[in-house]
Amino acid sequence: MIYLIGIKLRNKTTNEQGQSGIDCGNLWQEFEQQHISDSIPNKISSAIYAVYYNYESDHNGSFSYFIGCRVEDGTEAPGGLSGLIIPEGHYVKLLAKGIMPACVSDTWKKIWASDMKRSYAYDFEVYDDRSSDWTNAEVDIFVGHDSNEVPKPLNGNQVLVFQRSLD
Repeated sequence: MIYLIGIKLRNKTTNEQGQSGIDCGNLWQEFEQQHISDSIPNKISSAIYAVYYNYESDHNGSFSYFIGCRVEDGTEAPGGLSGLIIPEGHYVKLLAKGIMPACVSDTWKKIWASDMKRSYAYDFEVYDDRSSDWTNAEVDIFVGHDSNEVPKPLNGNQVLVFQRSLD
């Protein structure tokens, strides 16, 4: 399991008419402008996690969104922040590489167009030192997978790794 502390959207969002891009972008601005990362206790690293969860159905339905940092197990969220636990499970790890944020959105479009058997439980992105150069960023995207089968590679320069647990 991965324990996180951060902020979340007050309401669910959807990919319809680009609404999630607006909502998630606004949450990122809040996270950065209010220096939320500095308020998170017991961080394990400086990496930032963006989590998609609580899906209504598939990528066309509504979902919840969270941004935060990984913390030591059992750390309590201070006032104004929220906690979230990403459970162990089957995840496909993809690498989004290129100019931000287009490389991330392009990778998600490939995921949506694929025949990957997604669980629609938890998906998340990890932004670490490799994503600091927005002209040549690398972001790991973990997609919840619903099968024991190793998924087919997606088109492009994606790297796939099938994992049973997160640690």
